[in-house]
Amino acid sequence: MYDVIVIGAGVTGASIARRLSRYKLNILILEKEIDVSMGASKANSAIVHGGYAESHDELRGRICYKGRVEFNKLNQELNFGFLENGSLVLAFDEDDEKELNKLYKMGLENNLDDIEIINQEKLRQIEPNVSDDAISALYCKGAGVCSPYEYVIALVENAIENGAELKLQSEVVDIKKEEDIFKVKTSDDNTYEGKFVINASGLNGAKISSMITETDFTIHPRSGEYLLMQKGTGEKIKQVLFQTPSPKSKGILVTRTYHNNLLLGPDAIDEEEIDLGTHIERLAEIYKLGLKSVKDDVIDLKKFIRSFAGLRPASSTGDFIIENTKTSGFINVVGIQSPGITSSPEVAKIVENILKDLNLNLEDDPSYNPYRKPIIEYKDLEDFNKVKDKIDLPLGNPERLVCRCEQVSEKTIRDAMNRGIPCLTFDSIKRRTRSGMGFCQGNFCRQRVLEVMEDETGEKILNRKFDSEHSGISRINKKDINNFIKELEEKNLEE
Repeated sequence: MYDVIVIGAGVTGASIARRLSRYKLNILILEKEIDVSMGASKANSAIVHGGYAESHDELRGRICYKGRVEFNKLNQELNFGFLENGSLVLAFDEDDEKELNKLYKMGLENNLDDIEIINQEKLRQIEPNVSDDAISALYCKGAGVCSPYEYVIALVENAIENGAELKLQSEVVDIKKEEDIFKVKTSDDNTYEGKFVINASGLNGAKISSMITETDFTIHPRSGEYLLMQKGTGEKIKQVLFQTPSPKSKGILVTRTYHNNLLLGPDAIDEEEIDLGTHIERLAEIYKLGLKSVKDDVIDLKKFIRSFAGLRPASSTGDFIIENTKTSGFINVVGIQSPGITSSPEVAKIVENILKDLNLNLEDDPSYNPYRKPIIEYKDLEDFNKVKDKIDLPLGNPERLVCRCEQVSEKTIRDAMNRGIPCLTFDSIKRRTRSGMGFCQGNFCRQRVLEVMEDETGEKILNRKFDSEHSGISRINKKDINNFIKELEEKNLEE
């Protein structure tokens, strides 16, 4: 019997499980995928938002800033990678400046104390490579970037360290409530009993909810595509650069990632069906819009390494849904799109208070440990000539470099595999260690990583089909996007 069953191991479910693991509770996390952070939490802008972009009338507007101010402490505890580098919303004309004033007022209503509208002179002082066409900006000093999948992994690892259980590849197929006990059946024909159930299942939020309670909302996928450049390209941008937002999106951004790649995107398209592929016309438009924010030499498509798409679980209400349902004890935490990562610490507190109001005994666990050692920390790459001899060290040598581009050692991979979450695919190691995230995108290290994994477990890795390169998802490559942009530019010159 579990006190709490959490459905979904994205950022929402992970934050809730980790928050509750400080108490003497039996907690179970159920995740349908082969790893944690496999949905919206994996593929997004990775921004820790300021808290000015949503109205105070919306729950997400009221809690974004409250979540944001927790991130420095969370990173000190969990070591997932957070950089408080600030954000700028750029204005290019008078209409944009009117929008900045609206955002500024919303920020004040949401209790922000670190925002200001700055003029062209100050803008260029703090962001030298911003476009000459930008005339002013909304500056939020405390916004930043994080590594989102590392954040989720850290949350779950710490929850497990503090007694929570995780079941992967366990899709929920049925939920019943008999007397005061929930019975949650999974795709592997197991049934788990719990006193409370938290529905944090992302895109499946409405589907899961309708299994057990009256559900008056829908969840639909809203896709956003991105262009990612190689490591080191992020150095030209200091802050997160937004353009003025639209009703669906916070605007195309140009930013460095936590690990210093340049990132452009996303657009926002409401989808009928789930599509994780990327599309050349959409990426070309993102590139074109990104150029508007920065000087001409900032974005170099020759350094492009990857395109990807993320799906946000947009609710029909347009806001976060966090509530005890008519089937009391079944708690919906759904529709958590942007700023879901930023809000996640506060979302967890709200759920904690709901459970408290429902008389769940939250007794502090004196053995609770909030700290989790990092798997990796941010580093600049060393001179390759100084480390190349480590590539040919024998299997089993901890110092052997398995990944050449990101300079990942064998001991780092083995460490990642022994932290409570089963690592069953190359991509699981990729997200934890950055093996395969460099210039060659795993062409050199894929088999080397699998070799270490198989040596560590003594078993053949059978789940290679789950890795992104073999998933059947179509992604636009470097050659395609460069040729397409070149053709567009030539056509424009002719016209």
